[in-house]
Amino acid sequence: MSTRQTNGISRCEPAGLTPEQLLSYQENGYLIIPNAIDAETTASLLAEVNQMLHTFPLDQHPMTKFTNGENGKDHVGDEYFLTSHDKIRFFFEEDAFDPATGALAKPKQHAINKIGHYLHALNPAFRDVTLNLGNESIARSLGFKDPRVLQSMIICKQPEIGARVPPHQDSTFLYTNPPSAVGFWIALEDATAENGCLSFAKGSHRRTPLKSRFIRRQDEKGTEFAEVDGARFPSVLEVEEPADEEEYTLGEVKAGTLVLIHGNLLHKSEKNLSGKSRFIYTFHVIEGLLQYDVKNWLQPPKDGFTRLYQASA
Repeated sequence: MSTRQTNGISRCEPAGLTPEQLLSYQENGYLIIPNAIDAETTASLLAEVNQMLHTFPLDQHPMTKFTNGENGKDHVGDEYFLTSHDKIRFFFEEDAFDPATGALAKPKQHAINKIGHYLHALNPAFRDVTLNLGNESIARSLGFKDPRVLQSMIICKQPEIGARVPPHQDSTFLYTNPPSAVGFWIALEDATAENGCLSFAKGSHRRTPLKSRFIRRQDEKGTEFAEVDGARFPSVLEVEEPADEEEYTLGEVKAGTLVLIHGNLLHKSEKNLSGKSRFIYTFHVIEGLLQYDVKNWLQPPKDGFTRLYQASA
């Protein structure tokens, strides 16, 4: 992938991914691109995150915990979460609270699990690293006709309490018919086995159909998982027989690395038990020409999801 520097951000030339990179992505379901973001920009983004964490008002702030549905608990789905589609909101780490009293047991800057879901439109720093010619080039290489950025998040993976994320497929949460989601995942700090880096089941995007999707309940009072009644694989994909058991490969990366993640790929991360955070920024793109229905938990802002191609014109 050839690059050029523009306002401190390392971006692809219009050629986008190299043939070798594209083949690796198609075979494995993910692609690690080191040094995609230069050191100065990465440091600036990390400073922006820390500024946000230190300055958001805690008084009267909803104490919504980001829960992922493990251990019999419901996945997060309150009003604060469901109306975050056009806002920047802060979601707490479950283990940041004292289990006996329910009081916050960590300083607020060390208590947040993630910030979302409209950073790519409302925060200039994250807008610039999302809506640019480099990401447009990548989307073209991946075959997108009308890519739409529908959500963006800072995931903090806090020291000692950063929650485990079980194996999952991103298209479960951002379903189009047929599936089309791709994650753009940017490391703002080094991600290691110790602080909860990603792990990938190589090639599982070709073996693992989407079985469920994350939707709004019909009574609009929360969220739930429902069986997929549409396509379970992207339309252009060589599907293989499912594996008896998937093996996961660690994805340790340096700050400034971009990881592309296929929406059907199984991936996970372990709890951060170390004393070092693992901050990342991620946004997701779907094909705007495909059906994205009202069942999805995340609904578009009044002007629709953000166009990637027009945004960088």
